[in-house]
Amino acid sequence: MAQSLSGRVGRAVLAGRWISCVASRTLCTAGQKEPLTLKEQHGGIRRIILNNPKKRNALSLVMLESLRENIVTGVDSDDLRVIVISARGPVFSSGHDLKELTSTQGRDYHTKVFGACSDVMTLIQDIPVPVIAMVNGVATAAGCQLVASCDIAVATEKSTFATPGINVGLFCSTPGVALGRAVPRKVAMEMLFTGQPISAHDALRHGLLSRVVADETALEESVTSVCARVCQASRPVVALGKATFQRQMAQGRDAAYATTSRVMVENLALRDGQEGIRAFIEKRKPTWTNSTEKAHE
Repeated sequence: MAQSLSGRVGRAVLAGRWISCVASRTLCTAGQKEPLTLKEQHGGIRRIILNNPKKRNALSLVMLESLRENIVTGVDSDDLRVIVISARGPVFSSGHDLKELTSTQGRDYHTKVFGACSDVMTLIQDIPVPVIAMVNGVATAAGCQLVASCDIAVATEKSTFATPGINVGLFCSTPGVALGRAVPRKVAMEMLFTGQPISAHDALRHGLLSRVVADETALEESVTSVCARVCQASRPVVALGKATFQRQMAQGRDAAYATTSRVMVENLALRDGQEGIRAFIEKRKPTWTNSTEKAHE
């Protein structure tokens, strides 16, 4: 799966008005000194930071391309275990840059913008490692879509979430795809039809968030704790589990049980699957190979 994903990503390089910032392996516009996103990786944890607070971390075409590159670079490496997406400033992301959506840009450009956004959102769910949204502020429209697309989302109490496109004459149809799969239908419809924001605690209650914490310090501690737990698990087992969860969620009940039953058997055939069971029986910590090597056929 990982190899085919890399091939798809490689063929899906998006067109845009950008130049490469080689030193930081991110993208920036010609008039901007700092890269639009920052990337750092240590101990299996990759942190991607939206870095355009002056423009409310708007998901412009170049920002989306920068985010995409930071997600997929080295995604198949055994050194990568989890990705955290956060943002500088009081706004996690305000969604699309509306200046890119005027008639002046034209239909073809608009198509590129929404194609790029859809590609990033689906990549987050398709890559073999968990992706965590770390939210400390406002997430609206495609910014809310980004949170909804992540596997896990942790936010501070001051964070809010909204799909306010209706207020500017642009219904949040693409954000509704991720939102409608994260929260109950009627909650999603109210958010989409009214544009009214919901609090972090309401977002937690409805399923948009995994947990809510008091402040920025607690946010860092909480996300670090989740990352540490993910890094303790076998990478191929996590990858198999993530892909299977996404697949079965799109299936009916009976098909989902058939799919997951087959995958459980596949999981048991992995060396790491057998190692985990032996370690439990022997009351010791498992020693993972972190490979897809089979224990038996």
